[in-house]
Amino acid sequence: MAPTLFDEKVNPGDLIEIFRGSYQHWAIYIGDGLVVHLAPPSEIAGAGVDSMMSVLAEKAIVKEEELWDVVGTNKWVINNSLDEKYSPRSAEVIVREARRYVGKEISYSVFSGNCEHFVTELRYGQPESRQVRKAGETMLWMGVVGALVGLAGAFLVGNKNQKEKEKEKNMQ
Repeated sequence: MAPTLFDEKVNPGDLIEIFRGSYQHWAIYIGDGLVVHLAPPSEIAGAGVDSMMSVLAEKAIVKEEELWDVVGTNKWVINNSLDEKYSPRSAEVIVREARRYVGKEISYSVFSGNCEHFVTELRYGQPESRQVRKAGETMLWMGVVGALVGLAGAFLVGNKNQKEKEKEKNMQ
């Protein structure tokens, strides 16, 4: 097995986080160089999930593929960081459940049923997507900042208009 970013040995049941630029794709390692992952039906083997189709798709297919075919040239890490929050299921259960899904088409939603939700549910029995949560928090902060900028602008314009009115009143 080739090294990860941190040169760790991959074990069955490990979550694999693959960095694809603006987002991360997730897979679960099942042993013998293979992973199971959720991919849109439009994806061709080895192409990765780096397309708008993954965001627009309503269905996705569970695939079993070589780790290196899924990773391609992208950086990747073993990321079992939710082990601090949830107890992982046994590797045997994770691998058995993952293989049970292979070839099945399931509902897909970037916000509530994406590849990260899929693999975290396999490992922990709990679907969770930190990148969706993080994106939501970012959007919330952007909204708060936008609202504050808008309020500041309205205050400045209102203050300027008030000063102009007072200036006009004093000139009369």
